[in-house]
Amino acid sequence: MEDNQPTNRRSLLKAAGGVLLAGALPRTLLAQNAAPAREERHFDPRPGEWKSYEVVTRVNLQRASGPSTVWIPLPSVDTDWQRTLSNNWSGNAKSMKVGSDPHYGARFLVAEFDGSAPPVLEVVSRVQTRDRAENWKTAQNGGESAEDLKLWLQPTDLMPLDGIVKKTALQIVSGAKTDEDKVQRLYDWIVLNTFREPKVRGCGTGDIKTMLETQNFGGKCADLNGLFVGLCRAAGVPARDVYGVRIAPSAFGYRVLGGKPAALQGAQHCRAEVYLKRHGWVAMDPADVAKVMREETPNWIKDPDAPVVAPVKQALFGGWEGNWMGYNFAHDVRLPGSKQGKVGFLMYPQAESRGEAYDSLAPDSFAYTITARAI
Repeated sequence: MEDNQPTNRRSLLKAAGGVLLAGALPRTLLAQNAAPAREERHFDPRPGEWKSYEVVTRVNLQRASGPSTVWIPLPSVDTDWQRTLSNNWSGNAKSMKVGSDPHYGARFLVAEFDGSAPPVLEVVSRVQTRDRAENWKTAQNGGESAEDLKLWLQPTDLMPLDGIVKKTALQIVSGAKTDEDKVQRLYDWIVLNTFREPKVRGCGTGDIKTMLETQNFGGKCADLNGLFVGLCRAAGVPARDVYGVRIAPSAFGYRVLGGKPAALQGAQHCRAEVYLKRHGWVAMDPADVAKVMREETPNWIKDPDAPVVAPVKQALFGGWEGNWMGYNFAHDVRLPGSKQGKVGFLMYPQAESRGEAYDSLAPDSFAYTITARAI
């Protein structure tokens, strides 16, 4: 396990119950007629210098009629891979204050407008980020108590841990002797069985029960990493989604693994972490493996061990690139004053006018922009 070698398809299917899993594979992933990707790539994030960024979210709320409210996620993450330095805001709201989710600690700006003028708001966040890469050969005490980890073993509205989720998780990890082995099997299962579906809006919904019941394993990061996190929890391994936004291009030249700083609308991306006693919180991102396979080259790459994909598959088991800013780890967030109930996760601006919600996945009609710059 410590050498982090990928599990081959035959042994993975055998370990996870071959008949069921083979039937779950999308036919597109079983196709053999795709042109092979021969281009060699390098992707090897390593912890190093901190990089500083300023991220600006601007809102010019369109079609507002009467009182309106805007909620903007604020980076609420302080770890060994991200430091949140400051959040500042300005605008013509009658009230602007910070709200927080009591369960997960997510923070957000709540701006209330009285309708006397078109709503305008600007939020400026400064953060420092750096690359991550786990040293699998060196063990260290993670430091979290059993009480601390309880939260990351709980179900959420879109992430139940019983029924088909539990059954699938236990099937995949059957025979695994360590949490590291469980996580490796689950990661490889996600890479092998799921695929990125560009037609899905935003980052997807993260409805993992429906994915398993329908065996429709196409989606985006909230779906694929959400399924990974849910299966980890159901297998007894603490895990969590981290919701954020890509803020800079990839230093390794992967087009789809970076953001365009001048226009980050649509650059939202959720990652994942698992907790291992010998290593603490460890970075994971099987959804980005699927993204490289589907969108990095003109042809959909079906083989996760193809030269373009293989370095990403290896590096994102235990690492990720620091060209991304995390907002929070929160699920099922209740926004104070909202008439719409809970949101499954919070990484897009939200707004309501006279109780009617704006489409947070349509930034041009909302309207909002997100930009970033290195500082």
